[in-house]
Amino acid sequence: MFGKLMMKLVPHWALEQQEFWNAIRKRNLWFIKLRYGVVILLLAFIILSISFLKIEFTSIQLTLILIITVSIFIYNLFFHYLRRFVKFDIESFNPMSVSLLQMILDLISLSLLVYYTGGIESPLYMLFVFHMIIGSLILPGAVVYTIASIFVLIFATMITLEHTGVLIHHHVNGLLDFHLYNNLYFVTAYLATFSLMIFVSVHLANGIARQLYNREKDLVDSIKKINMAEKEKQQYIMGIVHEIKTPIAAVTSYLDLILQKFLGPVDEKVEEKLLRAKTRSDEGIQMINDVLNVSKLKLYDQFNEEEIELEKLVCGVIRRRQPFADARLVTIKFIDERKNKDKLIGDRYLLDIAISNLVGNSVKYNSDGGKVEIRAKDINGTVSVEVCDDGIGIARDELPKIFSDFFRASNAKKASTEGSGLGLSVVKKIIERHNGSIIAKSPSRMAKKDQPGSCFTIELPLKREKLNK
Repeated sequence: MFGKLMMKLVPHWALEQQEFWNAIRKRNLWFIKLRYGVVILLLAFIILSISFLKIEFTSIQLTLILIITVSIFIYNLFFHYLRRFVKFDIESFNPMSVSLLQMILDLISLSLLVYYTGGIESPLYMLFVFHMIIGSLILPGAVVYTIASIFVLIFATMITLEHTGVLIHHHVNGLLDFHLYNNLYFVTAYLATFSLMIFVSVHLANGIARQLYNREKDLVDSIKKINMAEKEKQQYIMGIVHEIKTPIAAVTSYLDLILQKFLGPVDEKVEEKLLRAKTRSDEGIQMINDVLNVSKLKLYDQFNEEEIELEKLVCGVIRRRQPFADARLVTIKFIDERKNKDKLIGDRYLLDIAISNLVGNSVKYNSDGGKVEIRAKDINGTVSVEVCDDGIGIARDELPKIFSDFFRASNAKKASTEGSGLGLSVVKKIIERHNGSIIAKSPSRMAKKDQPGSCFTIELPLKREKLNK
């Protein structure tokens, strides 16, 4: 019930942000680590006090301080174990509930320690301030002020009852040579200063935390606006590019009609020019498709997870790329070295785009009579797909930039082919969505003289993991 009330005091935007809950979990860990330190310091304080500082504890004081110290250690172990299993759930026990419970138990333990180490004369009372500051960074302001008020009242009551003799005062011999608890002026000044220090600390710490949360809210709102603007931009790009693609596709269709001689014989010189025009229009459509694929990846979060047979996927890509390869006299070969033909888990459409792009580049940036080899292997629970060629290759200093948006290698620009510089960027994004990796090497293992070639290796996990949707 109280947990739900606390949730109402937390900004609604924060409840929806994973970073907010990660911050709460981290600060809960602060409490736990701090508590281990406190246990060590308390034991050291007892040992040093008895052995070196000549501070004398009564048997009751010593026994109860040790019991409190052991209790702190035990419930700290419990919280350390519990934090691993507590998840965000507004309706039930959550990280903020853990924070509240820790703070209450700590303040109770600290109050008892202060009482049995001299009350108003105890050096441990300053730990109240430290604890309130940490609590102010975690819990809602209203909750922290309520806790601070209750414990200031309890502390004031304890000091007052000691002063009036209702509670036994546990003086620590050797710490002070005189008593302070029975000095009314000191007690009054002490309680006023202590209360002021507690509430000022809570106010300052909670104010800083609130400013940070407000700043985070502004950042969240800004990110949402940027994402909306990005979506609108991608929708606009897709609309414009699609309109550009339509007339180019129509031109390509007319060229096909002429080249296939449905309209009659064509002069050889004219046919040569038409073939060049057809090649350029095909390249233009491929560039448009690259831009559309980038826009779709950025715009849509859809991810159709399914089982995929790698062999069928690769063979389908080869079948589609074969006419273009035949025109260049380039051979495409698929070698499947996998021992276990396990199925991949992923989006068939996206993986098809990735492999098709790599194979298409290997054909496109190759010489007539070149070779393209696709090799599949099993490597430590992953499947490796290697696309190698003996084409123009990639300069060593350009390899780190090859997956950047709109980047084209210098030798590719010099070749008589056009490109958008987006294809490999799309491939990398697709592979990363599948929790995989891709690396580029040049020269490749198929390198020839003046033809270094390139080799792209994809590694994809076989196990069913949470994919980056």
